Amino acid sequence: MVLFSIKLYLGFAVESICVVANSSGRLDKILSEVIKVSRNQVEKLIKEGYVTVDGKSVVKGSFKVKEGQEICYSLPKSEVLEFEDVDFDIEILYEDDDVLVLNKPAGLVVHPAPSVKEATLVDWLRKKGVRLSTISGEERNGIVHRLDKDTTGAILVAKNNFAHEALSRQLQDRSMGRYYLAVINHPLKENLIVNKPIARNPKNRLKMAIVDGGRESKTAFAKIALSDNGHELVAMKLFSGRTHQIRVHLTALGRYILGDKLYGAKSCKYSGGMLLHAYILYFLHPQDGRMVEIKAPLQTEMKSYIQQHFDKEILNEKLENEQIKSCFNFIDN
Repeated sequence: MVLFSIKLYLGFAVESICVVANSSGRLDKILSEVIKVSRNQVEKLIKEGYVTVDGKSVVKGSFKVKEGQEICYSLPKSEVLEFEDVDFDIEILYEDDDVLVLNKPAGLVVHPAPSVKEATLVDWLRKKGVRLSTISGEERNGIVHRLDKDTTGAILVAKNNFAHEALSRQLQDRSMGRYYLAVINHPLKENLIVNKPIARNPKNRLKMAIVDGGRESKTAFAKIALSDNGHELVAMKLFSGRTHQIRVHLTALGRYILGDKLYGAKSCKYSGGMLLHAYILYFLHPQDGRMVEIKAPLQTEMKSYIQQHFDKEILNEKLENEQIKSCFNFIDN
């Protein structure tokens, strides 16, 4: 049984959710299964005093919970902060009381981190006064899934914790999905699926790589159109969401995305930004379960390159939502 209530925590309104443990075990493990977020994020909630067991504050994730005990966790509402350097804008593709879909530009980091010195997408959201979920911690308020700094396109933001939990479950069961577009250096021989495990590259910590024992990762690649200069526009459907997944799987095929400074070849004559775009995003709305499908228009650099080097009439037809999805009919469901 789940109970909902509103409490005050250190002067801020917070959402408090209580659950009854249906088994015994470590507090962090049980709570991560309830909230559907990582153990690290749950550990942070516990350490900062947002979790109680039978009404008593617990600050250690290793605390042993017994079956039948009541666990309550409180998630602080994100505080709207002012940032002087948020001098950019982001296209809004869809918005309602629960979710927001943005068309992320190139060069924009999604959320703050110690290594990030400039304003992020989360900073922009705060500047705009958008109410955000807090389930992923202060730095990642509202972020359901991320895009790499140089990747453009559709990104989904949760405005409250109810929506964030529902969407996180969809990421896990794949009822939420994404189709990407990219321009690669050499055409693929055929449509295909790459199913190879990914982990941190042991020789270069900035990269990911195909590593035995890594996390299961699966990407489908579909051929779209050939350019007049030997490159190819391809579409990708993700079945997992690993860091750099598309780029790593392309490397396994002996290919790379134009403009990819990390995985691409130094000899590549194209010197612009990375031509990788999150084109179509679909999910079940957390309130009523209806299917929502959003297409993110190509942004300036990728749109310009495609118009310059690809047949426009063919592309106008092939880049429709249903046409993109039909390219993956080769997948055995």
